[in-house]
Amino acid sequence: MNKFLSKIIENSVLKNKYESKESYSSFEKAKGFRIFKIDLNRVIKDIVLISLGITSAAIGLKSFLLPTQFIDGGATGIALLLTELTKLELSSLLIIINLPFVILGYNVVGKKFAIKTGIAISILALVTHFFTFPPITNDKLLVSVFGGFFLGAGIGFSVRGGAVIDGTEVLAIYLSRKFGVTMGDVIISFNVLIFSVAAYTLSIETALYSMITYLAASKTIDFVIEGIDEYIGITVISAHSEEIREMITTNMHKGVTVYKGKRGFGKHGHVDDLDIIYTIITRLEISKINTEIEKIDPNAFVIMTNVKDTRGGMVKKRRLKH
Repeated sequence: MNKFLSKIIENSVLKNKYESKESYSSFEKAKGFRIFKIDLNRVIKDIVLISLGITSAAIGLKSFLLPTQFIDGGATGIALLLTELTKLELSSLLIIINLPFVILGYNVVGKKFAIKTGIAISILALVTHFFTFPPITNDKLLVSVFGGFFLGAGIGFSVRGGAVIDGTEVLAIYLSRKFGVTMGDVIISFNVLIFSVAAYTLSIETALYSMITYLAASKTIDFVIEGIDEYIGITVISAHSEEIREMITTNMHKGVTVYKGKRGFGKHGHVDDLDIIYTIITRLEISKINTEIEKIDPNAFVIMTNVKDTRGGMVKKRRLKH
């Protein structure tokens, strides 16, 4: 480790972690370097993801939605709608409309999130103002679907990078905390209002196509954020838990968590001690694990729940060494 990098690590990572120390051991410096490396990789990854998000959203806006007067939901939809009604620049409206959401994000989520979001929205506004993207197609259905796809991919990549280029979700988080309503209810109510105004001021046909755009964008956001694999959490309660655990770890090459538990049954509340098995698989493996569990214990109680995302552990199959 060269002296320049060592100095950066001491002044940034180690100084925050060990405020009262003047010198650091080799172990502390190595740990500081590891933390610095993780932070740097995260920053680079965030920049790449947000850049991809801005590019994709700009293509969706300039090449698909703006030429056909279609809109989307959320803050971006309001900006598109006002652009059609007032003929103001979309770039200016994107900043003006999202500014309150950035301020709200500072209070609700945090300073770092607000800064990244403000920068992302500002760059998106500059790209839509200074760069020209040619229209791709005049087919209204293709415009609504692929306009939503590119815009949704842009929002999804930005979220994965730790920012948003549409502030509606920040408002949804705030209102759900303040009034106890769900985020889904807030977003749906918000978008129903936007599309109702679009139907009245533009046309019903435009509003209907815009709903297709919104649906395409929503599904794309889910796909980009959650990935192609949909994980399933499996809880197995069985008297043959040890055999099931061995099957999952040996045959399916998955990690498991074993809980100590009790089960009760019968009118007298008979209670048995047993191990409860928990593992996470992909949806493509549901049929296989059900079949293998049934071979071991047809009466096993199996609970399946959707898992949005995972980190660490052994979700993917490990490669066996020969």
